[in-house]
Amino acid sequence: MPGSRRNTPRSSAEGIGATDLAKVDAHTITAEEYEEIPELTDAMMARAVPGDGVALLKRGPGRPKADQPKRQITLRLDADVIEAMRASGPGWQVRANEALKNRFKR
Repeated sequence: MPGSRRNTPRSSAEGIGATDLAKVDAHTITAEEYEEIPELTDAMMARAVPGDGVALLKRGPGRPKADQPKRQITLRLDADVIEAMRASGPGWQVRANEALKNRFKR
């Protein structure tokens, strides 16, 4: 029952713990809802890390900046060339980049 991103409120550290407790208290869990809940195992509990969730919202800036960042361009190639590159399997774009880099390296 995933909601659309447009209707999902953004997460924030300030919103942690802000709940409508009256609504939570009034809710009665049905048998179907119990079936959806996975059973906690000892392995799950061993991996558990106590906390309030704030650390999850304060993650780092993501992937480190590349020394030579890639730029997106539009390039028209013959269909048979593209098919041959794709047929070489996953990572074909990286291999095409390497081939061009090796060909035109100064």
